[in-house]
Amino acid sequence: LPNLTGMGVGQVLLVLLAAATVMPAKDPLLNICMDAKHHKTQPGPEGMLHDQCAPWKDNACCTANTSSEAHKDQSNLYNFNWNHCGLMPPKCKRHFIQDTCLYECSPNLGPWIDQADSSWRRERILHVPLCKEDCEEWWEDCKDYVTCKENWHKGWNWATGTNRCPWGSMCRPFSHVFPQPKDLCEKIWSNSYKYTTEHRGSGRCIQMWFDPAHGNPNVVVAKYYAWKKRSSPAWMENETPETDKAVCALPWPALVLLPLALVMLPGGAGGHGSRGRGSL
Repeated sequence: LPNLTGMGVGQVLLVLLAAATVMPAKDPLLNICMDAKHHKTQPGPEGMLHDQCAPWKDNACCTANTSSEAHKDQSNLYNFNWNHCGLMPPKCKRHFIQDTCLYECSPNLGPWIDQADSSWRRERILHVPLCKEDCEEWWEDCKDYVTCKENWHKGWNWATGTNRCPWGSMCRPFSHVFPQPKDLCEKIWSNSYKYTTEHRGSGRCIQMWFDPAHGNPNVVVAKYYAWKKRSSPAWMENETPETDKAVCALPWPALVLLPLALVMLPGGAGGHGSRGRGSL
């Protein structure tokens, strides 16, 4: 702290006030969980995440039970059956498991959270920029599997309680339903993902696959896109605070110190000079 004999208590309080006002506020787009069926309200450590969901164990939006269910052929998460057109090969299924783990567990999808109109969730992800390798490997490992639908989010026959192909639909190879990797990644979950030419490690695309020993690469990606979103004119227009809201948004140390600093400054609110609020 500054020397009290060299400056008044009011000045000291102003120094503390300045320090308090530059404290970073929590970014509403970073390190959050979406409001959906199985997500936790806040991300946090989960030491027992199952198999392919384990990379998120240090900071996850999913529970251990959710991570275990994500690996089942007939999961209780959504009663969704991967094998609706015959047995899905393991090399293909692992991508769908990883996709589920990313969706359920990642706290780094905030910049792409959007409102949802479903009965089972209030929020969803939209246009998450998926790394080129993740999308293309997904397509390559699944191209020989068969499916009857392009969009797996809706349009199924749920008469038996699980998803079956709609009446009149035909099971066709993935490579026919999704001619290119871009078709698979963007269409299968209603544009949840966006195909990009960005590579893993670029800091510009979300990875479904990563080695947690080297940290979570999606943290940096989320920060970059959160900054881009905050810098957009639409965001600025919607988020520019009114004066009273700006004051209320000050951290609590600033709110406590402000009146004290004003009163104790020479010529402040309690003094005889003309300086005061206008000089801050």
